[in-house]
Amino acid sequence: MTPPRRNSLFSFQRLYKAYLDCREHKRSTYHAAKFEEHFEAELLALEAELGNRSYKPGRSICFVVTEPTVREVFAATFRDRVVHHLLYNFLEPIFEPKFIHASYACRTGKGTHRSLVDLKTHVRALTENGRCEAYFLHLDIRSFFMSLKKDILFGLIERRVKNPEILWLANIIIFHNPVENYFAKSGRELFAKLPPHKSLFHVPKGQGLPIGNLTSQFFANVYLNEFDQFAKHELKVKHYFRYVDDFLLLSRDKNQLLEWKRSIGLFLDERLALELNEKKQIMQEVSKGIDWLGYIVKPDHVAIRRRIIRNFKRKLYMFDRAFGSEQKPSQETLAGMCASVNSYFGHFSHADTFKLRTHLWEAHFGALKKYIEPADERLVVVHPKSETVQKSGRAGS
Repeated sequence: MTPPRRNSLFSFQRLYKAYLDCREHKRSTYHAAKFEEHFEAELLALEAELGNRSYKPGRSICFVVTEPTVREVFAATFRDRVVHHLLYNFLEPIFEPKFIHASYACRTGKGTHRSLVDLKTHVRALTENGRCEAYFLHLDIRSFFMSLKKDILFGLIERRVKNPEILWLANIIIFHNPVENYFAKSGRELFAKLPPHKSLFHVPKGQGLPIGNLTSQFFANVYLNEFDQFAKHELKVKHYFRYVDDFLLLSRDKNQLLEWKRSIGLFLDERLALELNEKKQIMQEVSKGIDWLGYIVKPDHVAIRRRIIRNFKRKLYMFDRAFGSEQKPSQETLAGMCASVNSYFGHFSHADTFKLRTHLWEAHFGALKKYIEPADERLVVVHPKSETVQKSGRAGS
């Protein structure tokens, strides 16, 4: 193996930091555990490959998910994810100060709940706590990740980054095409459900990024920061929010929203080679509720999107159907169900949902009540006296 170049940015220390970042939420997975068995040797090999510029991304796993919508995912190997974190650790400090406050996806201190808090504040201020009518315009980009142009993205990186080693690695990751080396995990029936415009298998060369990778999420913010700056500083939209490729604009003037929409369409087409999704455009009164990131936001109230409540009820029903009689859940099943309930209740807690949560507990938890109990208004825990089957499947003592 050729030794790394002297004074390379891709040092063992930086790779170790990237490895720790990568394994933070993946340590219990099989691939993370296998990497950890020989992590020093793995990182030394990466240091050499990156230092002498022989590194190439490995084989991805391709599969299809169906919730909340049908999507194609190319999952990078754990080894490649370490490299993604390495690149992110170089780029994030350069670009983060350039991002606007109203960009909420995949950023430290942001996220869905920060966006919800800010949106509630803006809605109440704009409507004077519901006394004045206002309007919102909700837009998104047609097939954003599949439509993103790699040469435009790399040009945006080059504008801010001057170090040749960082640019080399960014180029490797941006222009890597996972469809050239992948393993299909989903069956043909799932891939058949995938519309062509949602698949990297059907995009032109030099276009599209795989959904799910840290770098893809970060690159989305870099790409659309151009639009953020346009919306805030040229259109001067005061009440503006973006989460990945979903945009929200608020105003008391409906005609102003229509003018902004025309300008936005032109900018996206001419500067970023993107199109608005004509089928997913909503403009209506704020008082009717803004459907945003799983919540329905009104001036005096925040509710939960009906589809989320419906999905939760279905999950509770399926558990009750499976374990409502003499059959008992395994420890793993119960732990997974408990985590799922806590995830839903955590989401619910950011809205006005006390009555909803009470109703769900009383009317829909069914057999699950035998095994869990409330810890507080947001969380449930496994009941200490509940009986479950053991991992082996034999009845517990």
